Amino acid sequence: MTDMVQVFDLHKSYWLAGRPIEVLRGVAFSVAEREMVAILGPSGAGKSTLLHLLGTLDAPSSGRIEIAGQDVGRFTPDQLASFRNSTIGFVFQFHHLLPEFTALENTMMPALVQRQPRSRVRSMAAEILERVGLAHRFHHRPVELSGGEQQRVALARALLLRPPLLLADEPTGNLDEETAEGIHQLLFELNRQLGMTTVVVTHNRSLAARMNRMFVLQDGRVEDGTRAGGAERRQEGQEE
Repeated sequence: MTDMVQVFDLHKSYWLAGRPIEVLRGVAFSVAEREMVAILGPSGAGKSTLLHLLGTLDAPSSGRIEIAGQDVGRFTPDQLASFRNSTIGFVFQFHHLLPEFTALENTMMPALVQRQPRSRVRSMAAEILERVGLAHRFHHRPVELSGGEQQRVALARALLLRPPLLLADEPTGNLDEETAEGIHQLLFELNRQLGMTTVVVTHNRSLAARMNRMFVLQDGRVEDGTRAGGAERRQEGQEE
């Protein structure tokens, strides 16, 4: 199976009070196409830093990241922005929806940035919102939605352009247990239906155990990916 993500000897340092703080120290791993992977680790271990590097929102101090066979470190800023918009979907702990726009309008944003025809984008957004169970919330603004509904809009926005890679940073960290489980089930379902590679940073070991593999980030390094239970994937394979 082809790798969607390959990370080679990744280092990341920040400067604080004139001294370097080394967050990542030679991280290396790969994630295959269609695979679901969890990244766990204690607070402050650098999980979000790693996810931002994978999402090309930040650059490593050294090392190399390849996504879909492309060395993202070789892109110009404009090339990188275009690649990110078409290839990577993001879901964060805080949904970052634009409060003045409806669920439908928020979902449309990635394609509007590409200047795609508005009528086509509207149809695309309506379809993905229906897929995440929000057909009855098209014209509601974020303040009129529950926390779980807002996160579903954020997920719909991330999936609008059918990116081959989805990155999620504690996507249910602010939700109650029942609502969080609904989002987790949706992630598994969409992974199966759309075939996207999914990398999730989480503190939830129960969720991680249901994925194909889990990595543990500690002391700036990633332990070899542990083969997780993958119950969702095995069940899906039996259904197919």
